[in-house]
Amino acid sequence: MKKITIIGAGIVGIATAAYLRRDGHEVTVVDKLPPGEYTSSGNAGILSPGSCVPIAMPGILGKVPGYLSDPVGPLKVRWSYFPQALPWLFRFVTSTRLSRIESAADALSSLLSQTFDAHRPLAQNAGCSDMIRQTGYIVVYDTDEAYRKDALAWKLRRDRGVVCNAIDAAEIHWLVPALARNYARGVHLPEQGYVTNPERLTKTLARQFQKDGGTILQREVLDIEIGAQGPTALVTDAGRMEVETLVLCAGVHSGKFSAKLGDAVPLEAERGYHVTFSDPELELPMPVASAQNKLFVTPMEMGTRIAGQSEFAGIDAAPDYGRADVLVQHMKRMFPQVREAESTRWMGRRPSMPDSKPVIGRATKYANTYYAFGHGHVGLVGSAPTGRIIADLIGGRTPNIDISPFRVDRF
Repeated sequence: MKKITIIGAGIVGIATAAYLRRDGHEVTVVDKLPPGEYTSSGNAGILSPGSCVPIAMPGILGKVPGYLSDPVGPLKVRWSYFPQALPWLFRFVTSTRLSRIESAADALSSLLSQTFDAHRPLAQNAGCSDMIRQTGYIVVYDTDEAYRKDALAWKLRRDRGVVCNAIDAAEIHWLVPALARNYARGVHLPEQGYVTNPERLTKTLARQFQKDGGTILQREVLDIEIGAQGPTALVTDAGRMEVETLVLCAGVHSGKFSAKLGDAVPLEAERGYHVTFSDPELELPMPVASAQNKLFVTPMEMGTRIAGQSEFAGIDAAPDYGRADVLVQHMKRMFPQVREAESTRWMGRRPSMPDSKPVIGRATKYANTYYAFGHGHVGLVGSAPTGRIIADLIGGRTPNIDISPFRVDRF
């Protein structure tokens, strides 16, 4: 058994730690913040094997001007940051070729289709299975034309075994009566699900990991010392920590560490926002997605959350909570009866790769280093499958899927 250090206490890092500890390894997780208090705290909570369609799709470049000019559109680029984002955006555009999309969808489907199977053992061990709900969800469109324009995305899903049932306005109202009758078409995905509180899930898994003998240290990693065979120590704000085997799960901060380890990656901090209505006076039997506005509305134990938006402004720029106000506008259109009096706003940073595929596997230069980052919009759904894969690699087992599409040097 090995002594393993994980950088990052988000859902990917904690799920990875839990699987490694189940194998009997001595595992230590290091993070500046307590478990689940960075990006993992504020996502939409969706557990969706159907999220196998990459973000970069044919025709998206033509939609960008409209997104940017629309004050309530789903995309914003801070122009001061545009020169820094340009290389990533260029790779994003080149990922829209149909052959690359098919390949990415195959890879994502193989990873994400395992989500319930991989999450359940961890949740059962931690006594929090009740937080995982496999209720399905619906995706809605304002018009028939908008639905037809998404035909390729639905074909990609169906071709990979995702159950996607087209529904009309009457069926939308039957499934989610509280939703405004603004929507002409929809799709019901009955096998998908969600988590009732993503932050609590991460913290509960983290507590169980500690009960099972794992260690979590709240320290900021400042640097990595590297010897001839690979990383030998972490330099932290609380001193030096020796390393035998290293797993990098540091979200948007992973790029600076992987570059030091000889693996530069096009990783971008794609910022997203949410608004959580703590007393919305809504009854939602399942999450609802607005396809045109790129957002989800999810019933959670702390209220109802609407989450979405893509903003490119770098890691350190201050939040623009005007983007959260846009989500409130969409919420009122979808659910005019929503009670807004008690609500909270949040911004997080998705660690996004231009081809929508995370980085999973061993470092190219060092046999004692593994990567598990860059999940973008699928961090929650991909976390437990990723953790199981990393545990297989470190344990000398062959993962149950082909992980070559996720290699760090694919660019």
